[in-house]
Amino acid sequence: MNASLPVPAIAGREDLAAIAAWVPPGASVLDLGCGEGLLLKYLQQSRDVRGYGIEISDANVLACVKNSVNVIQSDLEAGLAGFDAGSFDFVILSQTLQAMHHTEEIIMEILRVGRQGIVSFPNFGYWPQRLQIMRGRMPLSDVLPYLWYNTPNVHLCTLTDFEDFCAAHGVRILERIVMQEDRRIRFAPNLRGSVAVYRFEKS
Repeated sequence: MNASLPVPAIAGREDLAAIAAWVPPGASVLDLGCGEGLLLKYLQQSRDVRGYGIEISDANVLACVKNSVNVIQSDLEAGLAGFDAGSFDFVILSQTLQAMHHTEEIIMEILRVGRQGIVSFPNFGYWPQRLQIMRGRMPLSDVLPYLWYNTPNVHLCTLTDFEDFCAAHGVRILERIVMQEDRRIRFAPNLRGSVAVYRFEKS
């Protein structure tokens, strides 16, 4: 499943660079929780991608407009009912899956609206986080920077958890990249990688 090409950085977000490498020129993309539109702007400029972002934050919606990114202000927890089945080649959810209350529903909606889905998320199985739990503390790190009482993360998972979920829900994993900062991790990724990126489709 692991790709072998090196990943260039996109403004310090190596997971976005990995995602961008999977999107071919001219593809249609829906970016869920798109933030300031960084990924879509890059894909538009480098791959002539057509697409929309969905974002709930007023400030981020304004930033998307300034970045010339088509954006719809909406709450992802309400689903994607406004989009027809198969509307996009790719539906992307980067560093947001762990903050979703309705995780199962959003993955199924990604695969309804898109021909393929791409997600990235912090790996809760990363060894420093395991060590913090063994010491009696909730993990605190660059990819999990919140304290237990103010975190937006509600459904953290490991690589194994996500892959078990996919197997149980008829989701075929096409590619996986596991990273620690700007390095790709191939040996013991569930232990040594802090961020995972998956490309998948319906089985």
